[in-house]
Amino acid sequence: MKIRSAILYSVLRLLAFLVPLGIMMLFPIFREMYWIALIFAALIGVSLSIIFLRRPLDDISQGLASRRKVRVEKTAAEKDADIEDAANDAARGVDVDHPEV
Repeated sequence: MKIRSAILYSVLRLLAFLVPLGIMMLFPIFREMYWIALIFAALIGVSLSIIFLRRPLDDISQGLASRRKVRVEKTAAEKDADIEDAANDAARGVDVDHPEV
């Protein structure tokens, strides 16, 4: 994941919320009932981000998935060590599922 993609996505999501909120606060009705302006701004921001911010979200998601995959996958040395440990346990007659201490 590139940090630039995450920052860009975060800034664009904030702008998708703050710009409609600022425009709505220009109207007198929304100044009195600011909570309605917040709800509408949130709905508009979510809608805009779904429509226009698909690519930055995909970049971030793919980056997170690749980092997770690298973290979860075992290296060849770790796999080899696990096989050797299992072989040693089997040679000693230790039950792998229920080792006796």
